[in-house]
Amino acid sequence: MSIEIKEVMTSSDRKKFVNLAFDIYKGNAFWVPPMNKDELHNINPKENPAYDFCTAKFWIVENDKKCVGRIGAIINHVYNEKKNENLGRICRMEFYDDYEVTKLLFDTAEAWLKQQKVEGVLGPLGFTNLDTQGLLIEGFDHVQSIASTYHLPYYQTHFEKYGYKKEIDWLEFRLFIKEVPAKAARLADLIKERHNLKLIIPKSNKELLNYGLKVFNLLNLAFEDLPFVVSFDKKMMEYYIKKYFSSINYRFVKLIETQQGDLAGFIICVPSLSKAFQKAKGKLLPFGFIPILKALKHPVEADIFLTAVDPKLQSMGIPAILISELQKSLIEHGVKDVETTGIFETNQKAITTWKNYDHIQHKRRRCYRKMF
Repeated sequence: MSIEIKEVMTSSDRKKFVNLAFDIYKGNAFWVPPMNKDELHNINPKENPAYDFCTAKFWIVENDKKCVGRIGAIINHVYNEKKNENLGRICRMEFYDDYEVTKLLFDTAEAWLKQQKVEGVLGPLGFTNLDTQGLLIEGFDHVQSIASTYHLPYYQTHFEKYGYKKEIDWLEFRLFIKEVPAKAARLADLIKERHNLKLIIPKSNKELLNYGLKVFNLLNLAFEDLPFVVSFDKKMMEYYIKKYFSSINYRFVKLIETQQGDLAGFIICVPSLSKAFQKAKGKLLPFGFIPILKALKHPVEADIFLTAVDPKLQSMGIPAILISELQKSLIEHGVKDVETTGIFETNQKAITTWKNYDHIQHKRRRCYRKMF
């Protein structure tokens, strides 16, 4: 086999990089293809504002002009400064079960990172914590959420063979929604009255957009101490609002304000688009938008994307209000199953919350570390 690696430089290279995943997972019932356009923008410095504070390169491996592997390497300078460390990241790695290709990918990405004088590498991690994160190591027979990732079992073997060691895991849960217990509903009402909290229920996506910057400012506060997180500046906030808020059904978004009008907490749940994205096959046109619109308007399942509470108000019990109100809306619209996004295995408070529901803990993603 004659293989060669090349840096992604042209639009043609970027298309090969993105299309590889479609080839590897062709016919896989559990993989959910991303939108091609989003993926192309993500690895393009002209389209992704994260390049303002990150340095990144991407490579593909070809065998007789056929793409058989890909990898990205990122240095998030803001995160390194925040943590007072000097680490790179690997990301968006895809490959067939051929260790010669995998080794060439790792060798090339790490050689470049060493040239940049970093001391080690974490990953898979993206540009920010709203980018793709983690390697799937459990849950291969469950359909991927669009906010998560999917990999085949041999990926873990290749990572660990090359010397990568566990840093931390994310856990994902599937919740089976039932009626809100009367006791829980009364508790939520009592918390609102005691602390003069106001429940905000947006009446349209347009109204929800008015809260976009407030949501991200609170996210910055609430996620400040979590691993791999950097605060979003206004440019990044606007980028993600444009990217994600279009796939939100306002009926499944709950916000809480204080008496002073400050955002105290929120939960964003969206109709599951996994099956719709599978039908769209990475493209909105000519017909890919149809199953997506159907899923948004008539949800059967849902994904909890984000939830956050002002750290200064953690003791008030705000999550109880958010979850109770969301549960009511889900039941009203006939949604019975909900997927959570990844929760750090160390976040016992969140894990305990989800374990209060009828649930399964069915997926696990891993971040690895390797020091040079």
